[in-house]
Amino acid sequence: MASGPTVLMRLVASAYSIAQKAGTIVRRVIAEGDLGIVEKTSPTDLQTKADRMAQMSICSSLARKFPKLTIIGEEDLPSEDVDQELIEDGQWEEILRKPCPAQYSAIKEEDLVVWVDPLDGTKEYTEGLLDNVTVLIGIAYEGKAIAGVINQPYYNYQAGPGAALGRTIWGILGLGAFGFQLKEVPAGKHIITTTRSHSNKLVTDCVTAMNPDDVLRVGGAGNKIIQLIEGKASAYVFASPGCKKWDTCAPEVILHAVGGKLTDVHGNALQYDKEVKHMNSAGVLASLRNHDYYASRVPESVKNALVP
Repeated sequence: MASGPTVLMRLVASAYSIAQKAGTIVRRVIAEGDLGIVEKTSPTDLQTKADRMAQMSICSSLARKFPKLTIIGEEDLPSEDVDQELIEDGQWEEILRKPCPAQYSAIKEEDLVVWVDPLDGTKEYTEGLLDNVTVLIGIAYEGKAIAGVINQPYYNYQAGPGAALGRTIWGILGLGAFGFQLKEVPAGKHIITTTRSHSNKLVTDCVTAMNPDDVLRVGGAGNKIIQLIEGKASAYVFASPGCKKWDTCAPEVILHAVGGKLTDVHGNALQYDKEVKHMNSAGVLASLRNHDYYASRVPESVKNALVP
């Protein structure tokens, strides 16, 4: 008798449906008109009702189905009973039909760590820059990001009223990444995507050192990685400790699954085990191609300022 889908494939199939539900919540909060904005550590570090509700939905839905998982979410929320209407129990059948990469087939639930950013690009969300917003669910095993789901709640919103909104991208190392069309920036072009609302001298110095043809300043780590895989940018440069593991875990998988690379500014792989500190203290450097070129241009002054 054939065995059913592995733990990893069931988890990714669930995370896909759960991310879609979170995207619906994100759209609904804006439609209702009360964002419920709270300032966390600074005027650029915000939390909205959508962040809170989406995280409750994601974490509670995952915990019900996979009680032995370690789940680490961005928002520090009190544990409380979650309204049943926030729970998503579905699984994306297309994922269950795909083969689990052999190296992950025996993984147990308790071996996995899930990193959740319920609404990446919160500041942009509050300002109506809706194409910057993503929902991120990243899955790590033995400290390495191995599977990820990115929902874009407002994908296609510029198509006007009545357009079907939202899409979900997903990937597993060794299997591939799905839900988008891979494109590359024209050869020889260096288009850098970097932070819109968290810049400083280190970020600026590092971007300038890349000798870019163009610089895009946008919100959201998930959004920036999507720019890399859709040919809008060639490298994502963030020479600052402001980015966290829940920002990079899911996007890193999508990028790595199509042959790209995400590291810190020293070229080190990021670690995602449950004991690791949440901050990516040595920044983020990501590219679809030619990662060594970008890594070689990071100034020593930037490297010395950002300690892993």
